Amino acid sequence: MSPEPAQPNPTDGPNRQPIPPAMRRRLQQCFEHGTKSAAKSDFDYATNMFEQCVKGDPGNPIYVGNFITNLVRKYNDNKKGAGFTSVPKVKLLRGSLQKSSYSKDWDAILKTGLEVLKLNPWEVPTLTMMADACDQLKLDEVELVYLKQALNFDSKDAEVNRKCGRALARRGEFDQAIACWHRVEQAKPGDEEAQRAIADLAIEKTISRGGYEGAENSTDVMADKAAKADRRSEANSKLTPEQQLEKAITKKPEDVALYVELSELHAREERFREAEEVLTRALQVSGGEISVRERLEDAQLRRGRHQLKIAEKKALTDKTPEAEKLAKNMKVEFNSVELEVYGKRSERYPNNPGLRFELGLRMKRAGQYAEAIKCFQDALGDAKRKAQTHMELGECFQHIKQYKLALSNYIASVEAVSPREVDARKLALYRAGNLALALAAKYLASDNGQQGKDELGQAEKYLNELAGLEFGYKDVPALLDKVNKLRHKG
Repeated sequence: MSPEPAQPNPTDGPNRQPIPPAMRRRLQQCFEHGTKSAAKSDFDYATNMFEQCVKGDPGNPIYVGNFITNLVRKYNDNKKGAGFTSVPKVKLLRGSLQKSSYSKDWDAILKTGLEVLKLNPWEVPTLTMMADACDQLKLDEVELVYLKQALNFDSKDAEVNRKCGRALARRGEFDQAIACWHRVEQAKPGDEEAQRAIADLAIEKTISRGGYEGAENSTDVMADKAAKADRRSEANSKLTPEQQLEKAITKKPEDVALYVELSELHAREERFREAEEVLTRALQVSGGEISVRERLEDAQLRRGRHQLKIAEKKALTDKTPEAEKLAKNMKVEFNSVELEVYGKRSERYPNNPGLRFELGLRMKRAGQYAEAIKCFQDALGDAKRKAQTHMELGECFQHIKQYKLALSNYIASVEAVSPREVDARKLALYRAGNLALALAAKYLASDNGQQGKDELGQAEKYLNELAGLEFGYKDVPALLDKVNKLRHKG
């Protein structure tokens, strides 16, 4: 039986109150039903479920992201949605959006916008208007979800990149913000705002690393440090930031945002176990909300990565068998943690090829080649990773001694890799040429001479192309000599 549709949160808005645990559990039920329906290509029912999630918790980027992804799949990524039949209704809804914008009814914009996106998830004016509403409501993460979907329609759109650059800058994601402003500059050469933003962000990026945000010169830096010292002195005379947050949690134990803030504070100070403990409490309070669960998973990964980094550094400095063994064991343990996390996420989002790829990498590292192959085959739908995925498949098949399948995937990697990815192309050519040569030698030594000549031709083709790119790459000269010897014998 499907869950009862969750009603919109009546406290949406700048001063919204935390969502009650019972409602969070109901929204999570809707999300799980939507995920299962999307996996079975029941897109209409999935849309209904995800829509309830977004209406109930409009600031949840996971809910919003799945709502949009499901619609993209429903319309086969056609970039136009339902087509001409939806145009009159979209125009009518746009009028309603404009009225809400004039009256600054940001919540109404988000609700009406969902109706437009159900007809066309690439409707850029609606996506940008919803992003603006999120900006007003301080829903920063969801603002970026809508803007990135607009960029999926046209990654070179100057105005969308402009909005995205501003949003990313506010979040301190300087590199991505600078990339957006560069695209603005490419679309509009000489754009003053883009030039100024790129320069300012480069400075902010440098300053933020030193903890002097907002400083324009050395005087500002000193004044900012003095002001911060005064504030710290006043706060320390009473309660530490951690104690203040714990006190706030005691007063409002249902407010998940307080737990998240406290966990981030612990994480910044590299108190990773404490961060996990706080998020575990938050997960219980939230009724198992998926966004909190994934924050907890991220915290577990962060702790494991930190411990591995320390162990590897110690192995390099100490250079003792014990330190090296510890680093090796830590690497295995961390891969096990990643396996568990990516396994769970892959179950939650079975149609996400990126997660299947990441899970495949961890399975491959664990020597689970057959399972890794299944994951990589599922990940082939991701066009951006196609060459890399074929390479990983080739290596897995080679590990289980399925050499023909390995070679076909190496060749597919050569064909899929971009000419700009020079290093990736060299590796694909090397793997294809090397394995083809090994198979040629095997066939020529047996009674399968014609097959050997065919494989030798492939080896020669790929190794010659690689030699043209870099003659001294690995043992290419020796391999080409072997090709010539086999060719002469044939």
